[in-house]
Amino acid sequence: MDGLEPHPRIIVGVDGSEASVAALRVARAMAEPMSAKVEAWACWDVPAGYGVYLAVGIEGFKYAAEQVLQQALADAFDELPPFVHPRLVRGKPGPALIDASRNASLLIVGRRGHGSFVPGSVSSACVSHAHCPVLVVHAPETKDPEEGAEAEAAVGGAHPRTAVVP
Repeated sequence: MDGLEPHPRIIVGVDGSEASVAALRVARAMAEPMSAKVEAWACWDVPAGYGVYLAVGIEGFKYAAEQVLQQALADAFDELPPFVHPRLVRGKPGPALIDASRNASLLIVGRRGHGSFVPGSVSSACVSHAHCPVLVVHAPETKDPEEGAEAEAAVGGAHPRTAVVP
């Protein structure tokens, strides 16, 4: 951040998962006392084999991402706070969020990794390559023991400028 922006800018990666909904809630809690602006980013792209989709159009992919973003915002907040701004971004989530981190005070992503200690590919890429501090938020633990094993919080090994929130 170049210091010219009057308020901090927090970017949240949103994919519709429970972890990304939790990330939105954490962003709100952090943004209010700092008078920060929160941008909720939902990234979308056209799958491999793009030529096949030219005939039917690519708007369906954008529409699906928009629906995921709107549902995540509805799940996270009773009413959308005025400082939270939804944003649809065309591109792969990892590179798009990393690029956006150049002009952000904080990047918040949910963790969708498999198992207790393996983060997801987007959160791993952001932790490794972001240009600002990164906060990784885990999905809330569930009461079901089988689901709870997957939602278990990872600990240790965090990047020095990275926090992990269970």
